[in-house]
Amino acid sequence: MDTGMEVIIFLAYAAGLLIIFLLGKFFALSGKWILKAVLNSFCGGVILIAINLIGAGFGVHLPVNLLTGFGIGTLGIPGILLLYFISG
Repeated sequence: MDTGMEVIIFLAYAAGLLIIFLLGKFFALSGKWILKAVLNSFCGGVILIAINLIGAGFGVHLPVNLLTGFGIGTLGIPGILLLYFISG
């Protein structure tokens, strides 16, 4: 085999390994982001249920669904206030 051909094969393997490494990093970061979003949505839903239980005596009711849970889980207290003012 020619030395030029061996260099090309080596570079092809190196490029393949680099692509696999970069794809692995991308999917690892995406997985962490998705897990964090699901956990925040769950916590937001729990907070909404608690607000509805406590606020029932005061006439406060906020809708509980995936979108509102995600919004409160992501935004925190400003998300609760925003949802309260939007729901009227």
